[in-house]
Amino acid sequence: MSLFDAGLEQALATSGPLAARLRPRTLDELVGQRHLLGAGSPLRRLVEGGGTTSVLLWGPPGSGKTTLAHIISGSGGRRFRELSAVTAGVKDVRAVIDQARDTLAVSGVRTVLFIDEVHRFTRTQQDALLPAVENGLVTLVAATTENPFFSVVAPLLSRSLLLTLEPLTEDDLRVLVQRALDDRRGYGGLLTMDTDAVTHLLRLAGGDARRVLTALQAAGDAALAAAATAGPGPAATAAAGTGGDGSGAGRPPVRIDLATLERAVNRAAVRYDRAGDQHYDVSSALIKSVRGSDVDAALHYLARMLEAGEDPRFVARRMIILASEDVGLAEPGALGVAVAAAQALEMVGLPEARLALAQAVIHLALAPKSNAVIRAVDAAVADVRAGRAGPVPPHLRDAHYPGAGRLGHGDGYRYPHDHPGGVVSQQYAPDPLVGASYYQPSGHGFEQRAGQRLAFLREALRGSATASPAPGGATTATTATTGSAAAAPAAGTEAGAVVGAVAGAAAGADVDEPSEASDHEAGRAR
Repeated sequence: MSLFDAGLEQALATSGPLAARLRPRTLDELVGQRHLLGAGSPLRRLVEGGGTTSVLLWGPPGSGKTTLAHIISGSGGRRFRELSAVTAGVKDVRAVIDQARDTLAVSGVRTVLFIDEVHRFTRTQQDALLPAVENGLVTLVAATTENPFFSVVAPLLSRSLLLTLEPLTEDDLRVLVQRALDDRRGYGGLLTMDTDAVTHLLRLAGGDARRVLTALQAAGDAALAAAATAGPGPAATAAAGTGGDGSGAGRPPVRIDLATLERAVNRAAVRYDRAGDQHYDVSSALIKSVRGSDVDAALHYLARMLEAGEDPRFVARRMIILASEDVGLAEPGALGVAVAAAQALEMVGLPEARLALAQAVIHLALAPKSNAVIRAVDAAVADVRAGRAGPVPPHLRDAHYPGAGRLGHGDGYRYPHDHPGGVVSQQYAPDPLVGASYYQPSGHGFEQRAGQRLAFLREALRGSATASPAPGGATTATTATTGSAAAAPAAGTEAGAVVGAVAGAAAGADVDEPSEASDHEAGRAR
């Protein structure tokens, strides 16, 4: 270490950020991650100088990845080199590997290479590490906040031990806060903190040690500055005692109350990464909360995504998909609401469009649920992929061109509008799929009535019932039974459009049924 490096380190130790000044120097000082530091664990052996296994440290910000690297650097018997993936390139990586080879050959000393933010390395840069890690020239310690299964190349991942760091618990963070208040590297007894202020600080931290110490420093410096300008008195005397030694001995401490903390820290930063696992985790939680009908949780995840800068068009697209996948015909108007929210977003943009997105989320969460649509289409697709297709029945084939009649195309086709009720028995499906039942209505919301209609249609289309007009434009079957949707057989693929035909005629919707407006939308969408 040069004279300049030593001077810089001394300056940061006395006046740098609180998180840097309090960085643990030994495993005994480390807070949290007990699951990784048991006796004989690879990480403990690496810290104590006995391990050679390369490790990938994956965890959220402020969980201790860089701290562990610095603790490893302080262990004796090995040469430690550090690179940041933000600034380093392939040339820098190869230079460290060449130095490690020379050092091992001359003195037998191994090199530990720490790479922070390794997910920022390109594939080529990560590939440059493979030979040295493979043959043990360097022991790699790489840190990332991104899911390594997405951001680290598979060969490097397979050559390293993946260690997952967890967000710190409130008890862990409480230890850090008290240490910062008491330790000479922190405030050395100059400050105390009210219980409600500590509780609020821990809530803001979100398991991030760096965040909790940064917020504490902002509040602590604000409290000391206010005390220093308050004039003579115990508080001002304590504030005057601040300095590099962190000693407040003999002076009454300055109090950090909740109001001081709230002024110093406006709000918590949202931990979220638009391209990594937080993106997938939070969006998954939003979808599952809407599917599970928890409107409050759904609104929380929506707000979390928007506040973190997620692309609102992604949210809108997910709501459109969910409207068909998880609501479907249980509430026929749901898809229209989701599409309208997406259109509103394009027309007005954020922040106002958050209202339309929230309305769509609330509507979908409150709507009765059914996955009958996705089950129906997936079952049909599965049959097609399995080869169960068969030729189109001759009477359904295109007969508009000259010569089609000689081929028998269209012969025997029965035009439904020429028959009572607009339904007539004839074969629509290919021969291998006669009798196939894809659509299975759930019995929730509108699908309860759809199931009754469906039971009649199946019997009418397959020749076991006759249709006759009914008041209001709907149809009834003279021999069909109209049991509950749960007991009714499922419809074929053509039934979805027929269901919409009776939606506008339905009246007297109950609590679990869609509104008249939704019925109108279903009918209009035929």
